[in-house]
Amino acid sequence: MLRQKNVLTDLTDEGNEIDDLVAGLDAAGWEKATPAEGWTIAHQIAHLTMVFALAEKAAADAPAFEAHVAGLGPSFDAAVQRGLLPYLADGPDKLLERWRSQRAATERALSALAPGHIVPWLVRPIPAAVLAAAGMMETFAHGQDVADALGVRRTYTDRVFHIAQFVVTTWEFGYQSRELAPPANGFGFRLTAPSGEVWELGAADALERVEGPAADLCLLATRRRHRADLALTATGPEADRWLDLAQAYRGPAGPGRRPGQFAAPA
Repeated sequence: MLRQKNVLTDLTDEGNEIDDLVAGLDAAGWEKATPAEGWTIAHQIAHLTMVFALAEKAAADAPAFEAHVAGLGPSFDAAVQRGLLPYLADGPDKLLERWRSQRAATERALSALAPGHIVPWLVRPIPAAVLAAAGMMETFAHGQDVADALGVRRTYTDRVFHIAQFVVTTWEFGYQSRELAPPANGFGFRLTAPSGEVWELGAADALERVEGPAADLCLLATRRRHRADLALTATGPEADRWLDLAQAYRGPAGPGRRPGQFAAPA
């Protein structure tokens, strides 16, 4: 049976886990380089704060969100970099305080909505529960960068259900970011949760399938691990190709991670 725990509760817990990683860092710790080229731990937390501010606006004031997005300009990457600057200027203590307060504000805004309430977002309008799952995906991905920078091996939980489901929902993103036509039919996914539970997601009657640990799928689609370092398998040529293209976020794919960059699967 698929796990139905409240995505907002899991979003809070995921954020708390990353908070635990950074709360005790000194100034030098915040300046540690992460696997994302040019980004320190401070950049990662600044990015999360910025994304959560966008999510709060989408949930609480749709017209303001749409006006903000309309003013971002043609370059998504440039908009992201500009958006980091006010947070990075704060210094570590203030940045941590802003991230905590922004997380709480975003969680309040999302909790005020019914799960199926449609809100605007970067690619297309989505239900509030899916926006919360997008927040989970962002927190998981950038939290992984923080953990990798600190040499911390994370213990994944069944919270990854929401991220895996988001990956399945956005399976076309990897094609779209490369201006490739996605196949007409999606894939089936048979995933093993950290608890050992089996989750069947995606197209139930799909001939092409992806199988393996749910956490590995999340690491792959957030491009925090190369497929060569994960225990995912594909049935069918297009599903195999998708393992090279998988991406759960808007914008350019970026370089991702190299094969063997991390000694063992996380």
